[in-house]
Order: sequence, then structure tokens, then C-alpha cells
Amino acid sequence: QVQLVESGGGLVQAGGSLRLSCAASGRTFSSYAMGWFRQVPGKEREFVAAITRSGGSTNYADSVKGRFTISRSNAKNTAYLQMASLKPEDTAVYYCAASQRVVITTSPDAYAYWGQGTQVTVSS
Repeated sequence: QVQLVESGGGLVQAGGSLRLSCAASGRTFSSYAMGWFRQVPGKEREFVAAITRSGGSTNYADSVKGRFTISRSNAKNTAYLQMASLKPEDTAVYYCAASQRVVITTSPDAYAYWGQGTQVTVSS
């Protein structure tokens, strides 16, 4: 198994930037594709971005394309979500997740391991 811990959330003004980090325990981080999801009260968990095990391919939700960048450092056992041009509608709890699937998927059901979440609040 892998344990995931998110950090980097906080309060930011609209138009600002934040970088979220997801630190993984153990020595098997490179065996997992990584994804970022977000959720607000009363709504379903929403796919944000994903990256393959080697970092060679990425996928983004249409709502964040051009603004968010997912990356990973297998040497550091860490995945990142760089968020720019933030909007109030980006406000949510952001979760990182790990998947054993080779093909990138947007479904939360494909991710077996989840972090505790980190709050991102964008003020207007």
C-alpha cells in the first residue's frame, strides 16, 4: 500500500496561484499513476488532473486546462498540482489519489489510495 498526505492548501485571492503537494510513503510510488480530485459540499468528487507512472502523459479536466499543471518527482515520492489564475469556483477540498492502472482514468473508482485532502479557498 501507499499512504498519501496533501499539503499546500490555503486562502488565495482570485487570480493568484498555489502549489499543492502530495507526499507518498514507502518505496513504490513509481508503481502508481497519480490523480488530483476536488470536492465541495453537496457535490460529487470531481476529476482535476492525472499523470502516468513515469510522468510521460497527463490529463486535465476542461475546467482547469491551461491553468493547472500536474507533475511528479518519483525520486522525491511526491506529486504536485500547480494552480494558477485561480477562480472562486476552484474553491474545494483537493485530494490526491494513487491508481494501479496503466491507462489514465478520470474515475475516482479507479484510485485505490487517497490522501486526507487539503482545503483551497479562492476569494473574490
